[in-house]
Amino acid sequence: MRNQGTHERPRPKRKDADVFAGELPEELEYPVDNAPVRSFSHKGMTIEGYSRAAVQTYWRVPELKLGFDLGLQPWSFMSTPNWFVSHAHLDHIAALPVYVARRRLMRMEPPTIYLPAEAVDPVHALMRAYQRLDRGKQAANLVGLEPGQEVELSRELIVSVLETRHTIPSLGFLVWERRKKLLPQYHDLSGPEIRDLRLSGVEVTKEIRLGRLAYLGDTNPAGLDGNPEAYNAEILILEMTFVARNERPDQIHKFGHMHLDDFVSRADRFKNDWIIASHFSTRLHPETIQKIVSRALPEGLRDRVKVWL
Repeated sequence: MRNQGTHERPRPKRKDADVFAGELPEELEYPVDNAPVRSFSHKGMTIEGYSRAAVQTYWRVPELKLGFDLGLQPWSFMSTPNWFVSHAHLDHIAALPVYVARRRLMRMEPPTIYLPAEAVDPVHALMRAYQRLDRGKQAANLVGLEPGQEVELSRELIVSVLETRHTIPSLGFLVWERRKKLLPQYHDLSGPEIRDLRLSGVEVTKEIRLGRLAYLGDTNPAGLDGNPEAYNAEILILEMTFVARNERPDQIHKFGHMHLDDFVSRADRFKNDWIIASHFSTRLHPETIQKIVSRALPEGLRDRVKVWL
């Protein structure tokens, strides 16, 4: 006789919720690590951070002394003094007052936070509210940005501000390394001769820029295609929020996001050394996402895409 006490009734297979049709998940089937930090190094840059849609997004490059978005602030990120916020959705900005307060607590200089111009006044109001609640000064230099502007972080580093397409004002950022290159007509001159020309006021070099890193935050494909230089940056951090076949790209684009199909259709345009695909929906298990992406991306692109989960 079968021992009924040792058998568990099988659970019915759960159907993924169609959020665009107004459905809600039955339960949180797929656990999410709320504060992970992944790391990857390439050509003198260490990319650290994490991003899941509706959870939190935060990135930094310690060698460049800059970070992108503050959906969460891991303790180790506190030393980074410059932050570029792509937009003001909570999963990208919620930890801003925490980060500012921690730097004050540790007696660090107030940070500089660059963000869309439309968000500056509301963020100031948010910081004032936390200052009253926390009874500690919220000291930070907020700088509003518009597409087309540039931020000169140092003699070597410049950040271009890019226009992206999301449901609220949003920006992308491209980090350039600026170098000086000797003009061809002076290649045969000696060091002292070049020095004498420079001292006499002759310009003997020209500026060249190397696109080191592009970060586009949350955007639909128009935010990528409208910034073709992002396709050539050494590293491109780009959202791939949706990957499933039953998720319609036209609906996804309307909400300011990208689908795996958008990568596949542009495979020959990506000249980057590496593309970090991130900001995946939490409706699918990470292993499922890995399998879907690996199968869909063509060879040549697949080898350069890091699925950041």
